[in-house]
Amino acid sequence: MGRIKNVQSKFKLSIDCQVFRLLIKKIEAMKVKILFFGMLLFCFNWMSAQDLKPEYQKFIKSFIENVKNSKKEAVAAIVVYPLKRDYPIPVIKNKAEFVKRYNEIFDADLINEISKSDPAKDWSQMGWRGIMLNQGTIWITEEGGLFAVNYQSKFEANLSTKIITATKKALHPSLSKFEAPECVLETSKFRVRIDDLGNDNYRYASWPLKKAMSEEPDLVITNGKWFQEGTGGNHRFVFKKGQYTYECYVAPLREKGTAPASLTIYQREKVILSQDAKIVSE
Repeated sequence: MGRIKNVQSKFKLSIDCQVFRLLIKKIEAMKVKILFFGMLLFCFNWMSAQDLKPEYQKFIKSFIENVKNSKKEAVAAIVVYPLKRDYPIPVIKNKAEFVKRYNEIFDADLINEISKSDPAKDWSQMGWRGIMLNQGTIWITEEGGLFAVNYQSKFEANLSTKIITATKKALHPSLSKFEAPECVLETSKFRVRIDDLGNDNYRYASWPLKKAMSEEPDLVITNGKWFQEGTGGNHRFVFKKGQYTYECYVAPLREKGTAPASLTIYQREKVILSQDAKIVSE
């Protein structure tokens, strides 16, 4: 019996060693995969961001100097209108309005970031998407047009709070509770409102165009998710209800001639509705 137990013990030890070796091999394989994907991601980011060409550096330097010296009219002259602000703050429609609201956007912190930036080091060419400062604070086209300021000053943050308070009173009572509004989209048939309820929970509410948002919505879906698409501000919201999926895509950074947003509805994996949308204010 002692020999049998000894053999069994050795056999078990042998099996355990084999399992351990297999486990080590799997761990090593996972390390290689993680390293590979890490290198792939690094290479992708490196290829996406390109050194700024001298001809682009020229107008970037001019922009920096204009901001540094508070030349509002000069900055306003290169803006691509309308210039979007964080919802629910209204867009800036023209040069006169930009000059009037300049100090609301370009506060000391933003001016400092732009003024201290190096055109050769802090500004990157991002293919057709344009030229960005740092991680996307400012976006300028290859032609030198300012088309995105992804920054919110304290003034705009306070203004946003005031607008949200007023909005909650104007909405249908069933929609009055939310942390922050995300956007209102209008297709050829529907008006869609998306609100942030907090804790990564977004709400979808829709009406036919003939109805106001003060009326009860035809459809409300909660537990929606937000997904970022790149560094330019593009993103999408996905909502699920039974076998249906509602996807709202918002593209501040887009190719010329394309819609700023879209609504796509799926029944399981089949597209049953796809419409371009415009982004509207309250």
